[in-house]
Amino acid sequence: KKLSLDMFERIARAEAKIHGKSLEEVHFHEVGAIDSIVDMVGAAIAIDYLKVERIMASPVQVGGGFVKCAHGLFPVPAPATMEILKDIPIKSGLVPFETTTPTGAAILAANVEKFSDKMEFSVERIGYGIGNRDLEVPNVLRVYLGTAADGLDEIDEQYILETNIDDMNPELYSYIEERLFEKGALDVFRTPIIMKKARSAIKLSILVNKKQAGAVQGVIFRETTSIGMRKFRVEKIMLQREFLALPTEYGEIKVKISYYEGKPVKYKAEYEDCRNAAVKNQVPIVTVYRTVDQEMEKRTRSEK
Repeated sequence: KKLSLDMFERIARAEAKIHGKSLEEVHFHEVGAIDSIVDMVGAAIAIDYLKVERIMASPVQVGGGFVKCAHGLFPVPAPATMEILKDIPIKSGLVPFETTTPTGAAILAANVEKFSDKMEFSVERIGYGIGNRDLEVPNVLRVYLGTAADGLDEIDEQYILETNIDDMNPELYSYIEERLFEKGALDVFRTPIIMKKARSAIKLSILVNKKQAGAVQGVIFRETTSIGMRKFRVEKIMLQREFLALPTEYGEIKVKISYYEGKPVKYKAEYEDCRNAAVKNQVPIVTVYRTVDQEMEKRTRSEK
């Protein structure tokens, strides 16, 4: 639900800016069509179902020529499409037709973490989507499902946003953290600090990708008492990960396995799965975790 709403909101904000209206006043020309709604909700369901760690895409090919919009004929890309694709690498002119609609742009902008022509992963599965229009080049969208190449840890450029707060009701922090995660924060943490004149305060720190930084910044300024923040770039190095659906006597538990130099070095059972299994089977949650450990040990021995 959150993913699909994020896509809808991107189109709404683009339409609002183009027409000089507020978000509440905007009229959806593109997203009101049933096929557009199905596309965005379907994309959100697919992403949630696949449980991928990150999504990458090639620079966006927008096409060329002209497109008829609700307010007349416009050059490709359409105004809403271009507004949504700001700060995203694009290519144009491959064919004299529109190849990226506002709906497609919103799906990419809301979900893709990195745009690059490089394929730095090993492909496990391939999917194709074929368009109806016959073009000089294949009218095909190709999607790969894969894992990062062995021996390569993921290095991702992200940002830390920080602000010191000494005059806010502490009860509000849990609500603000929820709002930050809704807007795309990757991590949120609080550090007790002592400011000048011995004032007790909280340093609120948020880890975020570049494309979500603006939305997260908006939460800080609208929802907290802060009037300023620090922003600095960080490089995050992550172990390669894969998810395993582990069968146990309490049901299937999702386990995240981390790899270093191509070898598994640690694993962690997903808390929500363990919690749900404990509630369903009326057993202590530590019993579920213990069972996962036993099953993982059996799996490790069988692979040797």
